[in-house]
Amino acid sequence: MTALAEHDSATAARILVATRELVLKRGVKGLTVAEIAEKAHVGKGTVYLYWGTKHDLLFGLFARDFLTFLEGEIETLRADPTICRPHVLVPQIARNAVRYPFVRAMQTGDDDLLGVLAQHPRSVELLDLLGPTALMYTVLPVWREHRLVRTDWPLDEQAYALQALMTGFLGAVTGPQAPSVVTVDDPDRVMAATVTALLGPEEAGPDETRAAAEEGLRLLRERRDAVLALIAT
Repeated sequence: MTALAEHDSATAARILVATRELVLKRGVKGLTVAEIAEKAHVGKGTVYLYWGTKHDLLFGLFARDFLTFLEGEIETLRADPTICRPHVLVPQIARNAVRYPFVRAMQTGDDDLLGVLAQHPRSVELLDLLGPTALMYTVLPVWREHRLVRTDWPLDEQAYALQALMTGFLGAVTGPQAPSVVTVDDPDRVMAATVTALLGPEEAGPDETRAAAEEGLRLLRERRDAVLALIAT
């Protein structure tokens, strides 16, 4: 497995922490390597020992959020295969994505935070792996194969509907809460019920659920390794 710079270097780790703090405070636009180096208490040239360009550093920072997110999902699913069920997994992914600001920014297209990195070629590759569309076309075939969702609906239409649903939930969680916005005490329960209403009842037995979880773990590990490869590019 690809080794990350911060695993072998406390200096690289400090640079990443400093960059994260600056980006979350003010976004990408106008941020310079000199500012990052000053906050990390290193020379400007030291940053370039680990990252060839500022964009490489920023992309690496964003991709690490996805990597941590993936590793958390892998560990959770490995510990409890029943989490692969749609009415459990969809609320969990939506809730967990909010915890990672760069995952949330890339999923929702937050150009204020991402700046030019939103169109960076490796950012596009990352979204091709883990963006909303990629996620739909990854999980839905597994669920369909193992009788966890209805199959009397064309995959493209089902993917479109589920993506729209998740986008709406993410917007409700991350958007400004105006006085007119409806709120509920248990949004996860509401989301779970909505997923079931959209995708149909889960007919899989225990063996099929375990098989779906195993396939899900394989796919998640593939995505994790692909993100590591993008970081190392």
